[in-house]
Amino acid sequence: MEGTMKVVNFYEPLVMKNEEHPIPAIADNEVLVRIKAVGICGSDVSYYYGHSPLDTPDGKGPLYLGHEASGVIAEVGAIPAKLGLFAEGDRVAINPVQQCNACPACMRGEFNVCGNPEVIGVSVNGCFAEYVKVKYTHAYKIPDEVGFESAALSEPLACATHGIFDLDIKLGQTAVVYGLGGIGLMMVQLAKAAGAGKVIAIGVRDYGIEKALSVGADHAINVRDKESKYYSEDTAGKVREWNGGNLAQRCIVPTSNMAALQDALNVTGPCSTICYFGLPSPEDRLQIDVLGAIQSERTIRFAWLAPLVWDNVFSAVSSGQVDLSPIITNKFTLDECEEGIKYMKESPDDKVKGIVLVD
Repeated sequence: MEGTMKVVNFYEPLVMKNEEHPIPAIADNEVLVRIKAVGICGSDVSYYYGHSPLDTPDGKGPLYLGHEASGVIAEVGAIPAKLGLFAEGDRVAINPVQQCNACPACMRGEFNVCGNPEVIGVSVNGCFAEYVKVKYTHAYKIPDEVGFESAALSEPLACATHGIFDLDIKLGQTAVVYGLGGIGLMMVQLAKAAGAGKVIAIGVRDYGIEKALSVGADHAINVRDKESKYYSEDTAGKVREWNGGNLAQRCIVPTSNMAALQDALNVTGPCSTICYFGLPSPEDRLQIDVLGAIQSERTIRFAWLAPLVWDNVFSAVSSGQVDLSPIITNKFTLDECEEGIKYMKESPDDKVKGIVLVD
């Protein structure tokens, strides 16, 4: 497709520019997607403020950020056209982590640890633009019941789903969720959908706690604000109170807060499973009573990205098991993209998730 498009180009920390660039030409194994909506991920914020390098050869821009996206097929490459997989106008979500499909990890189906991925918005141009090119194997048709805004959050929901699958919730078990941002609120709903009898949400702000209660949490604890009616410093005691005198059987931690990661060991009991999901710094370390963990037969797992869960994601949203609309609290135009990133980082306002509406 010939022509130009609006883009937001990231150059270096605190420098993004609204520009007009050529619409990208696609290869035979690609499709061109006209973007409708893009989520502002915490990683976009980190790149913008210089807290993390990109995965470009030098770790720097210029690059279009944005990887949580939905849109409409605008052009179909020769291979997917021959296979009859896509047509112009198809509504799709984008899986931004495009694995190589040739390394040992990929041969085992462990696509989340592929050693040679191209990541849209991280190593190759992303979705803060009117169009993006995508390998046809990473554009997924979305059900009619799923709108573009919700579909833009299917990538973080896929990551959350993988974490919940790793948690292996059994029917009726009590699950604790630490951290009540967008991913945590997704996990509250997913834990319920997976069969948890009770979900206990633990956070640091009443706004997030009340969001969690509104989407299905049974109980909640604020561990920071002593003025909160949800406040308690004794998380294990509250879990026992709400769980028949027992500690929780399952706990997932979608936060980088080390106090939360450590406390997950305190609120879970024998034969429990903990899944660590957040991204602490490389220097952070957990302290584990190894002998006690062995004798109580604990399982500790770690979840990364979203292998083999996308079909479950679309089914969960279209069926109503997961409602993403309460998570979307702020909307920006493409021209307001940089302003939106700053707002999500700097504003003291109550908020959860910002999205950029491109078209």
